[in-house]
Amino acid sequence: MTVMDATPTQNVLRDEVTQLFRRKRIISFAFPAVILAYFAYIFFAFDVPGLMDRARFDNVRILLSDFVSHKTHVTRDNRTGETSVAIEGEVKGRYPEGASPDWVMLGEDILIDLGEGHTVVFLADGSAAYDIPGYGNVVVTPDESRKLELTLPEDTPPDWMSVSDTRVNITTEQGRFSFTRNRTEVFKYDYGWELFFFTLESPFYGKSFGELVGLSLSGDRIDPVRSNFSYIVSEFWTNSMWRHGDVFWAILETILMAFLGTMGAAIVAFPLGFLAASNFTPSRIMRFGSRRLFDFFRGVDGLIWTIILSRAFGPGPLTGSLAIMITDTGSFGKMFSEALENIDDKQVDGVRSTGASSIQRARFGVIPQVTPVLLSQVLYYLESNTRSATVIGAIVGGGIGLLLTQAISTQKDWEEVSYYIVLIILMVMFMDWFSGWLRGRLIGKKD
Repeated sequence: MTVMDATPTQNVLRDEVTQLFRRKRIISFAFPAVILAYFAYIFFAFDVPGLMDRARFDNVRILLSDFVSHKTHVTRDNRTGETSVAIEGEVKGRYPEGASPDWVMLGEDILIDLGEGHTVVFLADGSAAYDIPGYGNVVVTPDESRKLELTLPEDTPPDWMSVSDTRVNITTEQGRFSFTRNRTEVFKYDYGWELFFFTLESPFYGKSFGELVGLSLSGDRIDPVRSNFSYIVSEFWTNSMWRHGDVFWAILETILMAFLGTMGAAIVAFPLGFLAASNFTPSRIMRFGSRRLFDFFRGVDGLIWTIILSRAFGPGPLTGSLAIMITDTGSFGKMFSEALENIDDKQVDGVRSTGASSIQRARFGVIPQVTPVLLSQVLYYLESNTRSATVIGAIVGGGIGLLLTQAISTQKDWEEVSYYIVLIILMVMFMDWFSGWLRGRLIGKKD
């Protein structure tokens, strides 16, 4: 009788188990299929094949080479006949009149040796010739109507040459040549960050490291009112091309922006965290209002707060600090309240048994428990906000972010862009080390 009653129950259980395994099998195959379908949708919706067709890898190569190289401009004004030679085409990097690098020979006709047999000649009659090994001599001559006449070894210009009635551009591995109605220019690329230490006007330009050490230790004073060492440091610090002094203060401004925003948010969020913690605030309305306030602060991105505050208070690093402070107040308030809700009540009860007041219970029973968590989160956000302050500074006009944006907007000083990027990476690495060291000193490290 018992066996006959158990058989239908076993069949029901077997059917339920079979259906359960079938459902899990379907889910195990359906979940990866949905992910693959989503990636396929992204592939076509974002036009990945078209993106590859539109990619200009030659521009990528030029951009990467600009990061580690500089270009010298040799420019002739076709209206006045005056010729100038300048690093990056800047007035601050212009060679004095009558001076030039050794590959530019000044005279009535100006000979420019680009290397590997590539030579450009600015002729006295206003024309120019570019001798390209393996191709021939290209001559550009303006006529009376200022249109350009081009003489080529072949009838059809090659792909690396752009030709019109008003402009001729030639790009080779050795450099670039440009001829317009108003000017003739040659750009020669060389590796290295030229004038990084001293400008052309500096008495220390072109001197080797050994010569600089000798001048610092035993050489006669170049400036009688100060030592050679202080003169060398001053010339480097006030370099008008690379602006090392301005860059240093911009780095400090970025760090200060992150520090003020992070610490200000922690100070504001700490007491508000008690209002949002259920074990410290019995009023549901108070808790609900505090938590929604935190959601509002952190729900709006820091960049949006930056734009709003810059319209209200104007640009400046303090505006960036306020944007970081508002966003982090919401994040800290949520984390602090959750940490307060997870404290061990036994420690608080032990302090209460001594007759301590509510403030004393919070001081000796609550704060020691949550301090490691709170400090760890604050230090992590300080490190993260150092990166955020770079972007925010580009919007509100402060810190290294502003200098980076200015360098990018010129579309020519990409070696300065790489310089600022390297400094930003070093700054982030330093803040990572510093926050880890400070966390170990304040919280302690486990072996």
